[in-house]
Amino acid sequence: MSPVLFLVTLFLSVPVAIVLGVTATWYIWESGNIVLYDSFAQKMFSGLENYGLLAIPLFMLTGELMNEGGMTRRLVALARIFVGGFRGGLAYINLLTNMFMAAIIGSATAQIAVMSRAMVPAMKQEGYEKGFAAATTAAGGLLAPVIPPSMMFVIFGVLAQIPIGEMFISGILPGLLLAGGFALVITLIGWQQHFPKGHWMTSREATHALVEALPALLIPLAIIGGILFGITTPTESAAVASLIAFLVGWLIYGDLKPRNLIEMFKRTAVNSAMILFMIAAASVFGWVIIYEEIPQQLAGLVTALTANPFLFLLIVNVALLIVGMVIDGIAAIILVTPILLPIATGFYDISPYQFGVVVCLNLVLGLLTPPVGIGLYISASMSEVSPGTILRSLWPFLITVWLVLILLSYFPILSTLFI
Repeated sequence: MSPVLFLVTLFLSVPVAIVLGVTATWYIWESGNIVLYDSFAQKMFSGLENYGLLAIPLFMLTGELMNEGGMTRRLVALARIFVGGFRGGLAYINLLTNMFMAAIIGSATAQIAVMSRAMVPAMKQEGYEKGFAAATTAAGGLLAPVIPPSMMFVIFGVLAQIPIGEMFISGILPGLLLAGGFALVITLIGWQQHFPKGHWMTSREATHALVEALPALLIPLAIIGGILFGITTPTESAAVASLIAFLVGWLIYGDLKPRNLIEMFKRTAVNSAMILFMIAAASVFGWVIIYEEIPQQLAGLVTALTANPFLFLLIVNVALLIVGMVIDGIAAIILVTPILLPIATGFYDISPYQFGVVVCLNLVLGLLTPPVGIGLYISASMSEVSPGTILRSLWPFLITVWLVLILLSYFPILSTLFI
C-alpha cells in the first residue's frame, strides 16, 4: 500500500516533502511497528544534523547579495573583454558570464532568472533571434549544478556521506567540458545564422572593466580557492563568500543598501527551508527504503540486465531523464540517491563522485524539459518569449548535455581526476 500512496500523492503534485513524510507515516502504521512514531521527530531532526547543510542557505544568501550588489553587469563587462570581439560575441559573453555566475550562485533556477533579465534584452537589441537568446541563457544555467559551488552537490554529498569539498572538485572538469560543448554549439549556429559581428574593447575600456570586476571575482576565488587549498570547508567558504559579497556590494560598488538585508534574509530563509524540509522528510522516508529492501530488489533487476557499469549508467540516465521531467531536480536527488547509490557503488564499483556528477547533471535537465520545466518557464517569463519558441532553439544544447553525460558515464577519470 505504501508504494501506491507514494505514487498517487506524487502524481497529484503534493509537495515532495509531504509525500515522503506521509508515506513513511503510513508505512509505520501498516507495518504495525508503531513504536517508531516515538522517534519520528528525532529522525527528521537528525537528518539535518550535518554541518555541510549550512552551505545551502549561505550560498543562497551569497547569490542574493551578489544580485543586489550590482555584480552581474560587471561580470558581463569582464566577459566582453575576452570574447566580445568574435562574431556572435554577445552569445559567447552570455556563456562566459554564466560560467562566472555558476562559480558564485550554485543554483540553476536563480542563475537563469538573473541572466535572463541581464542578457536576453541585450541580445535581442543586437539582432539575435529572441528564441536563441533565451535558449542560450537557459542552457547556461545548467552550468550551475556542475561548476562548484553547487547546491545539488552539497545535498548529494550529505546523502552519500562523502566530503562536499571533493564533490565540488569533481565537477570542475565536467563543467569545463559542458561549457566547451555549449561554445561549439554557439559557433556552429553562428555560421548557419550569420550572427552579428562583435567588437573588441579598447585597452582603456578593457582596463576599466577589469578593475571594476576584480572585487566581484574575489567571491569565486574565495569559494574555489579556499576549498582547493584546504583553507576552508565548503560551509566556511560559503560564509566567507557571503561576507565578501556584502562588503563589495555595499562599500565598493555602493549598489547594495543595508536596509534591503531583511528582505534578502527572508527570501533566503524561505527558499532554504523548503530544501531542508525535504532532506528532513527524506530521513524518515529512509525507513521505508531500508525495511522494504528496495535497493537490493532493484539491484537484482538491474544486475540481471547487465554487469557492465557503463550500461548501468546509461539505464540510470534514461530513467532519470524521465524522473527529471516530472519532479524538481533537488527533490529527485533526495529521492533517488538512497536507492541508486548503493547499487552503483556496491554492485558496479562506480565512484560516488562520478555517480553524483552524472545524476546531478541529468536531473537538472528537467529544469528545461516539459511538463515541469521550471527553468524553461522562468526563462520564458523573464524573456517574454514562449516556452515553445525557446525549445526550438534549445535542442542543440540539450543534445550536447546528453553527449557530455555519455562521456562522463564512460570515462570515470573526467570526474575523479583532481580528487
